[in-house]
Amino acid sequence: MGRHVIYNLHVHLVFVTKYRHRAMTGEMLTRCEEIMREVCEDFESELKQFNGEEDHVHLLVHYPPKVQLSKLVNSLKGVSSRYLRKEYDVHVRRYLWGGHFWSGSYFAGSCGGAPLTVVRQYIENQQRPA
Repeated sequence: MGRHVIYNLHVHLVFVTKYRHRAMTGEMLTRCEEIMREVCEDFESELKQFNGEEDHVHLLVHYPPKVQLSKLVNSLKGVSSRYLRKEYDVHVRRYLWGGHFWSGSYFAGSCGGAPLTVVRQYIENQQRPA
């Protein structure tokens, strides 16, 4: 990013498991966060906050203006799906089939300024499974 650009772009993303099945465990959420943090770094973005429950995840991502949000989302969902299905194959197959992990849809909400603390607190307060 050039020195002439100052930005403060944050997006709140929510990804839901296919059919909203309760496929995620606490261990899987921890691994999912690691994967998504690496994907964000590849996009010169930063995963500021992450949490989730058995059937969805929340991310707060700081990203530069050159990043196309749809490409970031496709990579986050695609890469995490591949790794989670591979690393937790037996568990995932009990809940999901057909090569899918995430629902095709997602939520993306822009946020900034004072509301960031509210979004952070909301993400922190997710009922993460043990």
